[in-house]
Amino acid sequence: MDQSKPIGFAVVGCGLIGQRRAAAVPPGTLLYACDLDLSRAEQVGRQHQGCIPTDRFEQALESKEVTAVIVSTVNSVLAPITLAAVKSGKDVLVEKPAAIRAADLEEIEKNANLSGSLVRIGYNHRYHPSFLKARELIVQEQLGDPFLVRGRYGHGGRRGYDREWRADPKLSGGGELIDQGVHLIDLAGSFLGEWAQVDGHASTYYWDMPVDDNAFLNLRTADGRTAWLHVSCSEWKNLFCFEIYFRHAKLQIDGLGGSYGTERLSYYRMLPEMGPPETTIFEFPRGDQSWAHEVKEFVTDIEQQRQPRPGIAEAKSVLRVVETIYSTSGFGRS
Repeated sequence: MDQSKPIGFAVVGCGLIGQRRAAAVPPGTLLYACDLDLSRAEQVGRQHQGCIPTDRFEQALESKEVTAVIVSTVNSVLAPITLAAVKSGKDVLVEKPAAIRAADLEEIEKNANLSGSLVRIGYNHRYHPSFLKARELIVQEQLGDPFLVRGRYGHGGRRGYDREWRADPKLSGGGELIDQGVHLIDLAGSFLGEWAQVDGHASTYYWDMPVDDNAFLNLRTADGRTAWLHVSCSEWKNLFCFEIYFRHAKLQIDGLGGSYGTERLSYYRMLPEMGPPETTIFEFPRGDQSWAHEVKEFVTDIEQQRQPRPGIAEAKSVLRVVETIYSTSGFGRS
C-alpha cells in the first residue's frame, strides 16, 4: 500500500464504542462516520470537522481518501464489513471479538494478505495503564516466568438487558463469554501463550435470554501454565480483577475506572526469606486512555508496515476457546 498518502479514517458503527474510537483518531483525519441510523452518524460527524455522515459504509470504502477503517458494529457484521474493507485495500481496526467464529476470519486473512491490508483487533484492555505498567515491571524487575493467571470480570446488567442485541445470538454470537470473556482470554493468552487444553462451561442463571450470563474457564498451555477465568453479567457490583503469578512476584490489577473502581496495580515482590511480600501500589485515577493508545498503535502499524498485535491470529485463538466452551455447554449458535 502507498504509505506516502496521509491516513484518512472512516468509522463504521457509531454507537458508544464507535463514538469512543472516533474521538481517539488524530484531529482532522476522520473523513466518514457510517451507521445504519443516520442520526448517530450525524452526531459523530458534528464532532469532526469535514467528516461526512452516511448510512452506507460502502460510500467510505469507495473513497480514495479513506485509507483506514474502524469497525465497531454488532458482532454479527464485524467480519463481513472487515472483509469488504480489506478487499478495498483499507487497513482495519475491528472491535473485538472481530467475528462470531474463528472460521469467519480465514477469508479476511487471505484477502488481507492479497491486498496488503493490516488488521488490528480492538482488544483495548491491553492498553489500560495498569497493563502497560505491568509489562514494564515484567521487563525491569525480572519477575521470572508467569505460570498462573486468575481473572474475574463482571457487571450487573440493567433493566431490559436481556432484550438488548447482546442477548440475541443471531447478532451477538453468544452472551457474556463472547462479550467480556474474550477480553480475559486475550489478556491471559498475552501473558501465558497459546492454549493447548480448554475446559469449562457457560450457563444462564439469572437473565431471561438464550445466551450465557456466566462462564467459567480453565485454560492450559502445552507446558501446563494455567488461566482460571470467570465472567458474569450477574455480578451486581461491577468487578475487574486480574492476577498474574510469577516465580518471584505477583501482579494484581483491580478496577478499570468508572463504575469498576479506581484502576490499581499491586506489585507483590517475594523476599528471599519469603513471608509477607514487599508491596508497591500504583493507582491510575486519570481516566481511560486505552482507546487513544490503541489507535496510536494502529497508526504506528500503518506507518511502519508492521503486523498488528493483537491481530487475526490472536482473534482466532480467542474465538476457538469461545467455540469450545459453547459447544461443550450446549449453546447452539446460529
